Formats: sequence, structure tokens, C-alpha cells
Amino acid sequence: MRIDVKNSVLAENQQAAESLRDTFTEHKILVLNLMSSPGAGKTSLLVKTIEHLSQEFRIGVIEGDLATSMDAERIREVGATAVQLNTGGGCHLDAKMVEKAIPHFELDKLDILIIENVGNLVCPSGYDLGQNHKIAVLSVPEGNDKIPKYPTMFRRTEMVVLNKIDLLPFLDFDVEQAKADLALINPESSVLPLSVRSGEGFDAWIDWIKEKRALCLK
Repeated sequence: MRIDVKNSVLAENQQAAESLRDTFTEHKILVLNLMSSPGAGKTSLLVKTIEHLSQEFRIGVIEGDLATSMDAERIREVGATAVQLNTGGGCHLDAKMVEKAIPHFELDKLDILIIENVGNLVCPSGYDLGQNHKIAVLSVPEGNDKIPKYPTMFRRTEMVVLNKIDLLPFLDFDVEQAKADLALINPESSVLPLSVRSGEGFDAWIDWIKEKRALCLK
């Protein structure tokens, strides 16, 4: 007798994710699932995003980390509600973990929920969290090999935010090559280059979020 544990776990996760998605849809909340390797700049991206949008939208954040509440504290400092989820060694968040965080938010007073997944380019990609959109964050210092080496992540995300483009003059990173590599793996996806530090390209990111938020209201 063979029991496929992986399929069972994923099926259970999918059921929880669909329940979450129904809840988010009912409350007309835009939900983004941000994934990346450690150090790509997800939290810095979130902080600057909240600073740009907080006058117009009510924003909540779920922070996924192995340990500490450092990132959640950074989010709270810019005025957003943040719930820290510590996995204790697990390399990703799953829908059941997100379910535990939801009661800490007033959903009727939330427009956008951003989930910062655990820093990892493998595990998080396979788990639906009830989000509207999966976004991968890649940074220039990581090099051009990440998209071809981790195809599952980039195959399952609809956009790659390429962070730290202010470092392009100093590093051997080819933006056009990254776009070409992504197109081979996921022709429906796109690369959005920006720099959290300098602000270059950030307006396009903010405009994209506003567009997706508007669609949640229809």
C-alpha cells in the first residue's frame, strides 16, 4: 500500500487556500504573496510600498520568517498592521498558517493584504495562500543564474520585481538576459525593474498595485 503524503498535504492546503480566497473576495481585499531568496529586499520593498499607499489604502502585512519579529516591527513603524508568523524552521508559509493570522485583522477595514513569505526560492512556490497574485522578488546582486536554476518559482509567479537596479553599473547583471530567461520559462510573466533605495521604477510598481486593487472592486 502506498500513501502519497505530498499530494495529501497539497490537497489539504488547497482546500484552506480556497476558503481564504472566498473570504478575501467577500471583503474585496487585494492579496499579494511576495516570494524571494533571503536578502532580495522584500521587507524594504514593503516598507516603501506602504509609505506610498497608506494615505489611500488600508494595508495589512503577514510576515513569514523562521524566527524573530524584526520584519513585522519594521512594518508597524510605518503604520501598517503586521502579524508575524514564525515557522520554527519551515521554509515556507502554508494556507493553514495564514488562516491563523487572519483573526488578527479587521477585514472590513482592510484594502490590501501583503504576505511576505519565508526567504526561499524553492518551497514557497508550491503553496497557494489564497492570494490574488504571486510575485517573485529578485535582486541584481543575486546574478543572472537564479531564473534558470529555480524554474518552478518563476513558472508560478506572474511578475518578477527586479530590485536594486541602482547597482547595475557595478555588477555583472544583464536585465535583457533575465527577461529572455523568464520568457522561456513563463511567457505570461514580466520583469519590473526598480530600486527601493533610489526610487527608480517605483511608480510602475505602485501603479500596478492600484490597478489590481481596482479590479477587486468590480
